Amino acid sequence: MKLYTDKISGDEMFSDGYDFKEIDDVVYEVDAANIVVQEGDVDIGANPSAEEQQEALENGGQQVINIVHSFRLQSTTFDKKSYLTYLKGYMKAIKTQLQSTDPARVEIFEKKAQEFAKKVLGNFKDYDFYTGESGNPDGMVALLNFREDGVTPFLIFWKDGLKDVKI
Repeated sequence: MKLYTDKISGDEMFSDGYDFKEIDDVVYEVDAANIVVQEGDVDIGANPSAEEQQEALENGGQQVINIVHSFRLQSTTFDKKSYLTYLKGYMKAIKTQLQSTDPARVEIFEKKAQEFAKKVLGNFKDYDFYTGESGNPDGMVALLNFREDGVTPFLIFWKDGLKDVKI
């Protein structure tokens, strides 16, 4: 199993226990799900029925997104201008790391990251933002969006900002 951690903060962001795919050679798109958690629950990997979930909600359970919950991602907010400022600093930090670890990747990263950032900014209102557990403002900010059905969540993580660790 692989755990994907933020290169800057060291925070755990997701694992390969979730379905994910590489998009545009610059980000990972990770499938997530809405789950209901209740204090004292132990996750044994079984999927509860709709009736069990409804009952848990009625008994004080809370609906959460599985990856956000499991990796203790922290919600944060941005307006378009502050996100752009953050993104410029973050991309510069990743570029600096790549220059020392994988110089051949720098040009590809710059081009692909800029193209993907334009897509994000074009649909800015569709995203929610999450930092790793530490809330480090210099670390990666994951993007949460929903599929066309408006219900199924997915998260986007910058590929070059992650380190995979075998566990």
